[in-house]
Amino acid sequence: MIPRADAVALTRALTRIDSRNPTLVPGGPGEAPVAAFLSEVLTDWGFEVELSRDVPGRPNLIARIGTKSSPALMFAGHLDTVGVEGMVHPPFDAEIRDNRIYGRGATDMKSGIAAMCSAAALSADMLSSSTARQIIIAAVSDEEYASLGMRALVASGVKADAAILTEPTRLAICPAHRGFIWIEIEFTGRAAHGSRYDIGVDAIRHAGLVLAELDRLENDVLPQKTHRLLGRGSLHASSIEGGSGLSTYPDRCVLIIERRTLPGDTEETAMNEVREACDRVRATRPSLSAQIRLIESQLPSDVSADAPVVGMLRSAMVAEGLDVSVEGMSAWTDAAILNGAGIPAICFGPGDISLAHAAEEFVSIAEIEQATAILTRLARDWLSEKT
Repeated sequence: MIPRADAVALTRALTRIDSRNPTLVPGGPGEAPVAAFLSEVLTDWGFEVELSRDVPGRPNLIARIGTKSSPALMFAGHLDTVGVEGMVHPPFDAEIRDNRIYGRGATDMKSGIAAMCSAAALSADMLSSSTARQIIIAAVSDEEYASLGMRALVASGVKADAAILTEPTRLAICPAHRGFIWIEIEFTGRAAHGSRYDIGVDAIRHAGLVLAELDRLENDVLPQKTHRLLGRGSLHASSIEGGSGLSTYPDRCVLIIERRTLPGDTEETAMNEVREACDRVRATRPSLSAQIRLIESQLPSDVSADAPVVGMLRSAMVAEGLDVSVEGMSAWTDAAILNGAGIPAICFGPGDISLAHAAEEFVSIAEIEQATAILTRLARDWLSEKT
């Protein structure tokens, strides 16, 4: 077993357990093995632990200290990881080099999971019969794809007054992040011999014309709207496929785009942008036929920099002698789902998001230790407050 509240040892142990998301990696083991291991560790550390089975084969872990049904501070994170193709070091050895832990998930986000669990354990010595507060640990499944775990957790009715997701932020406080919308556009043309320009309709050229309109949206329109922490929204073409032969007019082309959104943007906003781009092309190319379909979307997240949870975290960092940096997070996280459920949620944790999913993934041991100290102080302050 892991020594009580040893965040570095727990990071290494969690990293050694393969938890690749099976939706992203066919045959991946998913979260069940790592959730079972963490359940044993937290039970040994004195937590009340539950493994939720809301998503078959993809458990969430919920652990608590304190008075159940009392005001709650949630520490949250995800247990799944992405694939390991192209990695330049062993993905599951959790090797230590240069005061860093190397492995898939070391930074995204098993070090964050370890820091939050260790901090909650260390804060348990504040508990007494007069303490009417609790800390909730939520380690969920499937964040890397469709957030089935966090959606199930919210649907279960879990309540908290605030949440900190220990995603990799380099110990910056991140109250906001962008959302994303994936859209498919299927263009239908008319197949014909390459010599028959008079009857062939080129679906790929139509896709190119729409892409040119979307390029104008990306370069000219989206930069006009900005967010104080996040900057501007964006759009890019994720994939395109079509055509069947060198001498055949293509009768089909499928274009997939991703639109990264700011707070205030909606699915309908993005869908209308694509519809209007198609309409502008159709005004000069009446033969354009395009079916637009929403694939998936996740909302942005936005918590005020003056929110109580930000203030608590800021105070804890100052007390631990660290400089405070408040930034926007570049990646999407489950914080958006918690915020949508009325739980103010921000991100703060060890590791650098630029190393997530990368060929080389590592986390600094010093950052794990600093994150644990800050979260411990914050949790103790929370538990000591009078309700």
